[in-house]
Amino acid sequence: MIRDLGETGYRTALDTGETREHEANGTDTAARAAVAGGGSARRPVRIAAAILESMRPKQWTKNLVVLAPLVFSLKLADSSAGLRAALCLALFCCISGAVYLLNDVIDRERDRLHPQKRHRPVASGRLSVAAALGASFVLLAGSMAAGGAHSAELAVVLVAYYAINVGYSTVLKQIVIVDTLSIALGFVLRAIAGAVAIAVVISPWLLLCTFLLALFLALCKRRSELIALGDAGHSRRPVLREYTPELLDQMVSISSASTLLAYCLYTISDNAVEKFGTTSLFYTVPFVLFGIFRYLYLVHQHNRGDTPEQVLLEDLPLISGIVGWSVAVLAILYFKL
Repeated sequence: MIRDLGETGYRTALDTGETREHEANGTDTAARAAVAGGGSARRPVRIAAAILESMRPKQWTKNLVVLAPLVFSLKLADSSAGLRAALCLALFCCISGAVYLLNDVIDRERDRLHPQKRHRPVASGRLSVAAALGASFVLLAGSMAAGGAHSAELAVVLVAYYAINVGYSTVLKQIVIVDTLSIALGFVLRAIAGAVAIAVVISPWLLLCTFLLALFLALCKRRSELIALGDAGHSRRPVLREYTPELLDQMVSISSASTLLAYCLYTISDNAVEKFGTTSLFYTVPFVLFGIFRYLYLVHQHNRGDTPEQVLLEDLPLISGIVGWSVAVLAILYFKL
């Protein structure tokens, strides 16, 4: 009897232990399921964040060029024109994001060899090729539809901008000199779009200044890439084989001098004096001169020309110069100071 009681107790303990083990296993399984479920719930958020990162929000400062016609057409106080200019700015942020996503897919293998670009979502594998292409298509289609709803002219400019950028991503960036001219042309199209959006005629001088300034920045970027990457840059960006620091220095000098000269001539041109009713715009030239010199200093002394969008957001003296120029222009154009 005692033996039977012992065996019964043993079986009871064993059954209790098995029950606890099953309960523990069940708890672990539930916990793992909860974690997996949480990971699945967060996956769309991670994909959206990777898409936004690939759209390069820091690069959107380039799209501020679309607002130049609004300022220089003296329509800054016109709320209707302001809303249309803001829409144009948003469209260019979207369509440039579509271009960046497509470019990251095309360049993903080359980006993996680059010390910084290898961390991009597509190159690092955080964003799949399918998701990147899908997001690019949605952004492109949405931008084109909104642009077409505004006007056929704006839609044409958006198509031209997208075409030149796709051409750059696939072919043009491999052709010496044409690569930097293509970048500059993209800025000109932004300015044209800004004028089309608010239905004004843009000054040829403004287009020329935009083109030359963008060309100056693009050449500085090539110089910094060549210096920073050295011989390794030839495999990461083949067009760098065709450039030398000496050649780029000469091209940078020509483009910077041309930019300054074009702006000076614009401020005293008959068209500007008649339109603005003043010759005081000429007094903003020192701000432009300081900005060019400061940027050249950063390029030559700190080799920071490869990321102009960061320089424009981080270098306090340059920011101060831009703010000073903006305040002076607004004061002269709108308050006739």
